[in-house]
Amino acid sequence: MVEERRRAVVTGAASGIGRAAAKRLIAEGFEVVVADVNAAALERTVADMSAEPGRALPCILDVSSATDCERLADDFGRVDVLVANAGIQSSGSLLETDDETWEAVLAVNLKGVANCCRAVLPGMVQREGGAIVVVSSNNAVCGSAGMAAYDASKAGVLALVRSVAIEHGSDRVRINAVSPGTTITDYHIQRFAEKGVSESELYDMTSGTGLLNRAAKPDEIASAIWFLASDEASYITGANLMVDGGFSLAGGH
Repeated sequence: MVEERRRAVVTGAASGIGRAAAKRLIAEGFEVVVADVNAAALERTVADMSAEPGRALPCILDVSSATDCERLADDFGRVDVLVANAGIQSSGSLLETDDETWEAVLAVNLKGVANCCRAVLPGMVQREGGAIVVVSSNNAVCGSAGMAAYDASKAGVLALVRSVAIEHGSDRVRINAVSPGTTITDYHIQRFAEKGVSESELYDMTSGTGLLNRAAKPDEIASAIWFLASDEASYITGANLMVDGGFSLAGGH
């Protein structure tokens, strides 16, 4: 009898931390639903993962839509691991941030996480097992100037993680958060390349970040996500793992 391959869903998986997390889960033998709202980037990402030992299943998904998230559960059935990574950034102080920006950021960063959790939780509860990892931010703990809506949304998901952990611990469903610090993704590399800044120069620009004096790579955040999703973290739930090179310990400097 062939053992059924475990299935994970990673949102915002077409780039950055989400892409790295999806690749790590595939490497660990999971079948991964690679979900993203950007259809073109999603197609490229899935094609890039085709040579991996697991399987990558594309899914165009807008996490801000409860209907989309319900369809995700209906279309793919069993979900053993959810990585709720999809998010958007915004800049602006509280006085500069208008209602439209607040609604857009909260719809994706907070409600989007809730939508995804609501979609997969009934199946996890029924099977008496599952793991959810939510990607927050060290901004949720440290705060920052000029990012009021973003910081509030990322702090909100930490409260959501605690609530879900309390509500579903007895169902053997674990939920935890990862809070990354400054992470250099392909997006940043490409954006700065357009300004004539090389990748090595970009890393030099962030060399004073945190206690380790550098920014993170997406694979480093993916390793933390994998740990919390795996059986190695079987006695951890409701936690927030700071993966910020000591930035928060250093008082945000």
